[in-house]
Amino acid sequence: MEPGSREPGSVEPLETTRDVKPARGVEPARGVEPARGVEPASVDSLKVLYQSCDYIIVDKHWDIRIDSKMWYEKRTVQKQLGLSFPELADPGTYYGFRFCHQLDYSTSGVLCVALNKAAAGRVYHCFKDRRATKVYLALVRSWVEEEMMTVDFSIGENTTEGRTHMMCIQGTDGCENPKPCRTRLTVLEYGVYDGDPVTKVLLQPLTGRTHQLRVHCEAVGHPIVGDYTYSLGADSAPYRMMLHAHLLQLPLEPLPLQAVAPDPFTTPADPRWRPQRCLRTVEGAVEALLEHRAAEERTEKRWRGREESEEQRRLCQQWLSEWTDV
Repeated sequence: MEPGSREPGSVEPLETTRDVKPARGVEPARGVEPARGVEPASVDSLKVLYQSCDYIIVDKHWDIRIDSKMWYEKRTVQKQLGLSFPELADPGTYYGFRFCHQLDYSTSGVLCVALNKAAAGRVYHCFKDRRATKVYLALVRSWVEEEMMTVDFSIGENTTEGRTHMMCIQGTDGCENPKPCRTRLTVLEYGVYDGDPVTKVLLQPLTGRTHQLRVHCEAVGHPIVGDYTYSLGADSAPYRMMLHAHLLQLPLEPLPLQAVAPDPFTTPADPRWRPQRCLRTVEGAVEALLEHRAAEERTEKRWRGREESEEQRRLCQQWLSEWTDV
């Protein structure tokens, strides 16, 4: 999908990004224009995807924290919002804004911010009840042979010395308190990044553990390109980790909320990525995923509708007692 284009049903962007220069140390591939979007984040470069009286949804940059308690941290989404929307900050909250979910420092894409307590509560229940749909794009190392798979390794905290801020799969030395985790992976394209074989994939987390997508991709032998942390510093050449929160869908009432952050893993956006064979488009894969998700929700509603109410249960028990007394 070309930068700036939208998925069907996504919201209209409120601002466009401006042309920028590549970051230092990022050289363009030979014979192509310099890559766009590789510049460091700044406090005045906030990209807004959607805004209402209840929510702001932004396209988070790939090298910026959401918030920080450290006074010296000058570049955060919190500070970007405070600069762009000072009138919307809530002094009753620690950070001034209510972030509805988390993205890692090095992950870009859709980030939802609630502008009041009630709005935050509605989104919280969507995530708590697992009714929110999140879709990520990633470039992973080597070519993934299985076109579609569900990764279900349990994930726990890594207590190994020097890795205490990392997660690990169950059975790994030092893995503590592992919990079930599931991720759906769909292959989109095969190609090369900087001459090395990589696969562009669509990832749907079905659970919400810290670093889940990064750990699951590494566990199946296809770590995310540029994941410095989980490669233990070995994958340091790319200018960023290639993981992007592409879509967020929240089944809010009376209208659902859906936002899409443009795909950064295209050759015009990053000439080092050269696709060679396309199995399915981002748009097609997302549409199929959302249709599958809608079918699941319809099935769940039918089953919920079959659950007995207290009144139905009381009448059934009464009928059974009368029948047994005959």
